[in-house]
Amino acid sequence: MARTSRRQFDKEHDGAEFLYHVPCTSCGSHDAVGVYADGHTYCFSCGAYATGNESAAAPEQSVKGLIPQGTVKPIPSRHLSAETLDKFSYSIGKHNGKTVHIAPYYDRKGNLVAQHLRGEGKAFAWVGKCKDVQLFGQQLWRDGGKMVIVTEGEIDCMSVSQAQGNKYPVVSVPNGAQGAKKALLSQLDWLEAFDRVVLAFDNDAAGKAAAQSCALIFTPGKAHVCTFPLKDASEMLVSGKVREMISCIWEAKVYRPDGLVSGKELWDELIKPPVQGYLTPYPQMNDMLNGIRKGEFYLFSAGSGIGKSTLVSEIAYHFLVTHGLSIGVIALEESKKRTAERYIGMHLNAPIHRDRGDITESDLEVAFEQVMDNDRFWLYDHFGSTNLDNLMNKLRYMIVALQVDFIILDHISIVVSGLDEGDETERKMIDKLMTRIRSLIEETGAGVLAIVHLKRPDKGKSYNEGRQVSLTDLRGSGALEQLSDAVIAMERDQQSDTESNVSYIRVLKNRHVGTVGVCDRLEYDAESGRLRATSPFETSDEKAKVDTPQEGELDF
Repeated sequence: MARTSRRQFDKEHDGAEFLYHVPCTSCGSHDAVGVYADGHTYCFSCGAYATGNESAAAPEQSVKGLIPQGTVKPIPSRHLSAETLDKFSYSIGKHNGKTVHIAPYYDRKGNLVAQHLRGEGKAFAWVGKCKDVQLFGQQLWRDGGKMVIVTEGEIDCMSVSQAQGNKYPVVSVPNGAQGAKKALLSQLDWLEAFDRVVLAFDNDAAGKAAAQSCALIFTPGKAHVCTFPLKDASEMLVSGKVREMISCIWEAKVYRPDGLVSGKELWDELIKPPVQGYLTPYPQMNDMLNGIRKGEFYLFSAGSGIGKSTLVSEIAYHFLVTHGLSIGVIALEESKKRTAERYIGMHLNAPIHRDRGDITESDLEVAFEQVMDNDRFWLYDHFGSTNLDNLMNKLRYMIVALQVDFIILDHISIVVSGLDEGDETERKMIDKLMTRIRSLIEETGAGVLAIVHLKRPDKGKSYNEGRQVSLTDLRGSGALEQLSDAVIAMERDQQSDTESNVSYIRVLKNRHVGTVGVCDRLEYDAESGRLRATSPFETSDEKAKVDTPQEGELDF
């Protein structure tokens, strides 16, 4: 049968009103069949004709609200050609007296069941039955193949298709980012038939969130997320970045949820040499821990007045002056002046907070310039009542913006007491704090030296009388033990007649090396205010004195 124009056909068939175009089930043309008001259809490609009563191949005509297809013509503002719009049957017509873009939507049987109308100023509306529609453009492509591209809107869909010569499967979700997951789930069997599903959503917060959410519904390794340098595919086309658009699509990376890493990606990490720790002033602790490293969480604990703050300050001062590292000090049990006196005093070997002796203002100025006037010493003034998010923002700012290498947190219990977290218990708040600090360390690579208190013993002698410390003595939460890389305790008998100023470092946890036990013997020099390692801890008599349970302790 010779092909007939629509005008000729209308004249020969009493001028029945033309309604719209639909696909032909006889020849496979995507939009050559004309549908008329009296129910008959005619394919202008192959000549197939059917009356309203005999046409099993014609689409459903019972759908109410559909408007006639408009005129297919180029959209210059979007750089879309008439050929592309004709491919997708995307036309421009009238609805309620206003000019609209008409995007046709079909059901699984190929019936035109709904139209998405786009008016001036992005005014969108639906007509017809939009509940069971396929993806926009889905009816054009065969089931399955190498790749299908999914966009966030019809204009983007046609932009991508045109960039690839209208030869490869491209579809769009019908209701934007907010309805993307539901739409893809409804057509999951069709999408899963492709080897790759490329999600080319808008490059904004909503589009990125939708892409991540949608990627999870596919077989692992199938979803690829494409990110354009401009807002969307349409902007890429309009800006003449067609080659870049195609590259973004074909180079889209396989989506993986955060935190999942393929083993084959670890080679570059594996060949890096082991991280060496920074040495402290305490040689046996250095040997046991292999130094103190950035990217790790160290807890220090001891009884009240034993010298844990002094120990941590000595380590921080050594990092600052000897290794040239930057430190951020959060000392909540003392004023900022007392903290300054502590570090300047170590530099001058004098307890300047109580006695300046022969130290002049000039001496103080020189020490100040060497220790603090260098953008490597940062002090957080006062906490007051705050919340956890605010605290973590401060810590993160110190590390990221001020480039601090180690945070000194003295101490965890008083931090928690200042947090405004409603009715939560101390244990729960410590759990949250430890988890957030651990995450911050992993994110930034900074080190944290934090002080934590001990629980008050129920029986036996106190920690101030040389009681041995264990991990279970940490006060507040099991997260202290679980989330730290190392736990270091100090033990000292303040009531000793001969060694009231002598303390011992005991490593309770050592994730990096595994070795634990007593190491350095320390002596506090009241004249200089310094805590120094003395003779190596060697003799069995000394070890017995520290490790052997005292009378009254065996009950534990």
